[in-house]
This record gives sequence, structure tokens and C-alpha cells, in this order.
Amino acid sequence: MSPRTRRLRDVLSAALTVAACLVLPFGALAAWAVHQVADTSRYVESMAPLSSDPAVRGVIADTVGAGIVHELTDRRDLPPSAAPFVHSAVDSFTRTAAFRAVWDAGNRASHEAVLKALRERGDGPVTVDLAPITERVRHELADENVPLAGSIPVRHARVAVLEPQELRRLREGLRTLEVAGVWLPVSAGVLAVAGIAVAVRRRRAVTATALGTAVGGAVLVVALVVGRATILADLPPGVSRAAAAAVYDALTTTLRQVAWSLLALGLLVAAGTWLTRRRFLPRPPRRPADPTATPGTPATSPPSVTPATPVTPVTPTSPTTPATPVAPTGPGTGEARSANPSLQGRVVD
Repeated sequence: MSPRTRRLRDVLSAALTVAACLVLPFGALAAWAVHQVADTSRYVESMAPLSSDPAVRGVIADTVGAGIVHELTDRRDLPPSAAPFVHSAVDSFTRTAAFRAVWDAGNRASHEAVLKALRERGDGPVTVDLAPITERVRHELADENVPLAGSIPVRHARVAVLEPQELRRLREGLRTLEVAGVWLPVSAGVLAVAGIAVAVRRRRAVTATALGTAVGGAVLVVALVVGRATILADLPPGVSRAAAAAVYDALTTTLRQVAWSLLALGLLVAAGTWLTRRRFLPRPPRRPADPTATPGTPATSPPSVTPATPVTPVTPTSPTTPATPVAPTGPGTGEARSANPSLQGRVVD
């Protein structure tokens, strides 16, 4: 592979990885909006814990108690001094299992009405009939022996939960989310796989993709925190801040779990690839230890020695006796013999 091809593949892999990491948070957000908020069963399941929240129970008790007192006062069935008793009775009712059943029924009715209006072509306001809910409340209060529970009027009062101008805007947003909630997560996965497949160093590409996934999860966590603070700061007067915070937390529970899961999964995969890379790196060969080295002294390679040229022994000569040549020894020459027998056995210096 030529250096130019390697550089081109590295650049393409980096571009695909960055695109996947940018698409991932938006894909998670769109999928949450479609599969959690726009699904009636999941919506009711998410809102169910709010029936035990003290702030939400307090808002419900104040609102419902004030409405009952107003209705009974207009009909002259309730003296003004009995208003605290009605409020206390409604507050006690919000602590029962019957209230939790009424809470789930009201959320289901309102959510189904909103979804039906968003998926149809009507332009009128979205309304919910409170008569079935009021009837159930009166029945449960009567079973609890609450005074004047039988006098609660049951009327087919339709309460608007969505105005026409808001309906048109939300209808367009729902269509966009239904498309994005499917294709954005798929696109993020395809881009990530393509970036890893194109990369020359695939282990490094996996690590980069994992770190990008962790960054996307961290971005979602920060966005949820900032969104919560912004919504609570822009509440209209008279709206309970604690109740609004409880509703926001209940709706975004699944999205928070997804964000933290992406962060943890990305860090775990990145750490795993780093550890396996260090484990399977080739190690340099070990040099044999010098047997003559003392313990604790690092072994060093012996210096290279050039073989010495064999020296032909020369018989020392005396001043009166001439030197006698000695026949060289070697293959095929036999043993060296001295011409003077008296010199045999001497040591040559």
C-alpha cells in the first residue's frame, strides 16, 4: 500500500468517525422522543411515579379542592367555613391507591387525545372530557367516607390541553421526529462501522469511535442539565417549581439512562482496546546473560574479537649455531620435525 493511499484512508476514516459521533446524540434524542414520549403506554408508565411525589400531590390537592369548593359554593351546598375540610379530604385522597389509578387514567386520556389530534388533520383545540375522571373521584371519595362526596357534580366538562396554533407546530415536529428517530441512530451506526472498516489501523479507529461515543453521551448529560435549568427558570408565575422539576425528571429518566450508558460504554471499549494493544505488542528479544558477570551487574554483550593470525614458532638461535628452519604444520604436512635433535622439547618464548 502506497503512503498516499494510507493517508487517504486515514483521512476518510477520521471524517466518518467524526460524523458518526456528531449524529449519535441527535439520534438518541430523536429515538427517545418517538419511542418514549410519543407512545401512550410508555408515557403513562413514566408519569406513574409522580402520583407519589409530594409536590405533585400538593398541586393536585390545591387545584381539585379549589374546583370542588367553587362548584359547591355556587350551588349553595357548602358553607365557606367547610373549604378547609374539603381540601383536607382531597389531600388525603391523593395518598391512596385509588388516586394513583385515577392519575394513570387521566394521563392516558389526555395523551391519547393529543396523539389523535397530532396524527389527524383537525385544526381545533385538543380537549379532554373530565366527566369519567370526576365520576371515579367521587366514587372513591364516597368509599372513603369523605363528607359531601356525593354532592360533587359530575359534568361533561371538556378541558383544552392543546391550542390550535400549538397543534400545527407540534404536528410538523412529530413527523420529523418519527423519521429522525429511525434513521439517525441507523446512520450513526453505519458511519461508525464504515470508519472502522476503512481505517488502516483499525484498533486505533475503534478507540477513537469509542471515545467519540463517550463524548456524545457526556454532551447529552450536559444538555439535559442545561435544559432542566432553562425550563425551570422560564416557568410562569403560580406554577410550582418543585412539581415542574419532578415532571421533567420523570419524562427524561430514559434519556438520562441512555446518555450515561453511552458514556460508560464508550469509556469501557476505549479502555479495553488500549489494554489489549499493550498486551499484544511484540516484545524485544532478550539477550543471553553473561555467565562471568557478577550478580546485580547488567549483562553486556562481549566485544567482537578478530581472530589472530597463527604465529609460526621460531627456534631461538645461539651466536655460534645457525637457525634451523622448522617445517610448518598444517593439514597434510604432518608433524613438525626439528633438524637438531637436541632442541626438541624446549619451550619457545
